[in-house]
Amino acid sequence: MTLTAVDVGPLPVDSRARRLRAYRSMARTALRSLLAYQASFLFGMLASAFAALSMLYLWQSVLAAGPRQGFDWPQMKAYLLVAFVAGSLVSSYTDYRMANRIRQGEVAIDLVRPVDYQWSRFAESAGFAVYEAATAIVVALAAAALLGGVPPPDPDTFWLFVISALLVFPLRFGIVYVSGLLVFWTQNYVGVQAARIALITLLSGALVPLAFLPEWIQVASTYLPFTGMAATPALLYSGSLHGTAAITPVVVQAVWAVGLWILARGMWSTACRKLTVHGG
Repeated sequence: MTLTAVDVGPLPVDSRARRLRAYRSMARTALRSLLAYQASFLFGMLASAFAALSMLYLWQSVLAAGPRQGFDWPQMKAYLLVAFVAGSLVSSYTDYRMANRIRQGEVAIDLVRPVDYQWSRFAESAGFAVYEAATAIVVALAAAALLGGVPPPDPDTFWLFVISALLVFPLRFGIVYVSGLLVFWTQNYVGVQAARIALITLLSGALVPLAFLPEWIQVASTYLPFTGMAATPALLYSGSLHGTAAITPVVVQAVWAVGLWILARGMWSTACRKLTVHGG
């Protein structure tokens, strides 16, 4: 039996309103499910917090002798904490749930539901993100207090920072969602997830600011989506970007967020045509 996604065509206003209510309900359900099993999430967040603190103390030692590559200690502190919060969004709760349903064939149920699959996963991720962001901000504030505070955001780039911070979620969702869809072809997600995490960790600047990496990596990263997942908002907050150099990476973030959404649409359409479910 070969299944294809339900195409209901253009929707009247009432139908669109019902879909919006359904997506809001999915977001609330995702948030409640995370709250119900928050112990595992909190242990994971604690592990991330210890890693962040270790990185902060490491850079404090590195920069004790003075600024390097344009970063002094207060700037680096702000950079790492903003990158930590950005990196906490769209965790494995999104991709593992989706990948497991695809691998086990349960995605066939999603295909016949009268809601859009991509928007449904986006709504669930938004529900998770409420708790992820709130918890990460609390951890970041505690770390900042422990280390003597951080400077306020640069007033010249404040609104660009806000826009960039808002773009982090759809951008991270696009990367995670596209990698999850690859399970239709790979039948396994462990390797895909490991490769994704490695690429994001290195090229997003979350682990080491890109200014400390070889120049060819810095140039290549300018045109890739990964810097927008951590480095761009962190650099804007710390005041390391000004003028055109501040606007361009935000535009790149927006272009990649839209481009990944469109790419995911095409991948989903192709995957639906090839999906075959056997049953009695």
